[in-house]
Amino acid sequence: MSATPPAPESNWSVEGPRAWLYAAAVSSLTSLAILIPFFWLGTASGHDIQFHIQSWIDAAGQWKEGILYPRWTAWANYGFGEPRFVFYPPLSWMLGAALGSLFPWTWIPGLFVLLVQTCAGLSAFALLRRLLGQFRVAIFGAALFAANPYALLVIYMRSDFAELLAMIFFPLLMLVALRLCGYLEEHRSLRSSLSEFAVLFAAVWLSNAPAGVLASYSFALLFTSAALTERSWRPVLNGGAAIALGLGLASFYLIPAAYEQSWVNIAGALTNGLTPAENFLFAHTKDAEHDSFNHIASYVALLLIAVTSVAGAIYFRRLARQQKGVNRDLWPSVFALGAAAAVMMLPLTNILWTLLPKLRFVQFPWRWMGVLAVVFVIFTSAAVAGRMFVPVCMVMALVLASTGSYLVKHTWWDSDDVNSVKEAVDSKAGFEGTDEYDPLEDDHTDVPQNQPEAKLVGPMESDAMATLRVLRRTAEDRIIVAKTTQPSVVRLRLLHHPAWTVTLNGKPVKTSRTISYNAILVPLPAGESRIEAHFTRTSDRTIGGITSILAIGAACLLAWYPVRKSA
Repeated sequence: MSATPPAPESNWSVEGPRAWLYAAAVSSLTSLAILIPFFWLGTASGHDIQFHIQSWIDAAGQWKEGILYPRWTAWANYGFGEPRFVFYPPLSWMLGAALGSLFPWTWIPGLFVLLVQTCAGLSAFALLRRLLGQFRVAIFGAALFAANPYALLVIYMRSDFAELLAMIFFPLLMLVALRLCGYLEEHRSLRSSLSEFAVLFAAVWLSNAPAGVLASYSFALLFTSAALTERSWRPVLNGGAAIALGLGLASFYLIPAAYEQSWVNIAGALTNGLTPAENFLFAHTKDAEHDSFNHIASYVALLLIAVTSVAGAIYFRRLARQQKGVNRDLWPSVFALGAAAAVMMLPLTNILWTLLPKLRFVQFPWRWMGVLAVVFVIFTSAAVAGRMFVPVCMVMALVLASTGSYLVKHTWWDSDDVNSVKEAVDSKAGFEGTDEYDPLEDDHTDVPQNQPEAKLVGPMESDAMATLRVLRRTAEDRIIVAKTTQPSVVRLRLLHHPAWTVTLNGKPVKTSRTISYNAILVPLPAGESRIEAHFTRTSDRTIGGITSILAIGAACLLAWYPVRKSA
């Protein structure tokens, strides 16, 4: 069951490339407006800003070493490293590293926001232009999504650049999903829509893993709702195939990230303050600072829920009076998705957070605002079409400006975040590691700082005649020549991990570990020895790469292989 969108309005309509230029201009100006406080207050120092800056700078450094796709974060744990890049999706840290390779590092947080939010606006424009058919409404929606309340919360108070990047793809995913459900007539073939959805779905997973989990459950719900509405298995079958293909495209990241969880302290992602039960709307814990932020996030969620509900009610009332041009089955399915996103932020869904696979690793139920923001923009834009367009635009501008102003006053501003990380890397001191990516049996809080690349330990530590010379030190290779007068033990500035192989004089050597943390200890005979450590390709990475190549081939066949048409 499908229908074409309403005809474009005659009083203000722009078509073709000019429409996209207008949308790009409005989205970029909206993004610049968001960045105005950055010009006199410094950089918004949200919860995750140090983590992302560290990843950008470390990845950019590895590119200079010829490592195009880093896996080991070399300067984490004060130079002992961690496999962060195995587990954290690549698109955000690669984008940050690329920008940092072209512009001064102090510019990158602001440039990242400018670029991503401009693209987010264009993504919303594409959805609304096709769904609602009115240029000025789609332009309004582009600005609204670029500055939606949840994006403002992420930009000013969380600095989760990866989640911000993932939100770009949600409006486009919604558009293609509605095609797969049969709600929108398109000249594109079904096979083309399947491949488009798969690419966008993979992009979400490759941007931010929690967003990938949310996208999986959200669009599974949308396809199921459409199947029930239409009394047909087609939406579920189409959606299931598209999701499976998208997971295949992202397998080069997903398979190693899933398989190698047993090699790290992945449970650190759910330590105190990071569990869903502690982050439902208006949850109370023993941490006053945690609760303060949670209440701010809760108020933003209430704002999104309230505006979406009011806009939805207005539009459904208008829809009841319309006779043509609209597929009525579409809107209940979209509204059901928004309602589900709102309910999932409440404590009554705690059992679902416990039972549904991987959902608990989303950590924060209010992250469902990323899904709700798309529904918010759809219904708010649909509701403003008509004589109330200008007044409602002014009201929403006031709401967003007030929300932004409130968040700006309640966040921390700091101009030294980038410089402190850059100095730590340039001085080879490194930076603190993360709980969940800490190699197994290591306690990164015990890792010493300001250590040499190799050091004699034990009784021979004071051997005055011993020498240790570092021939090569990159993120994935260490070569050290040692000269000792008697058998000794060398501690490498490197944590144990199955991907690291260590040889002594060209032969594999049995290593041991330090007591309080998990650094590699290499036994040496008397005389000259050559120690080599290399970060090797593990079987899970190979399997993931092959799976992605096969999925890319399948997506290309779906998109471009000619279809034989019947006479």
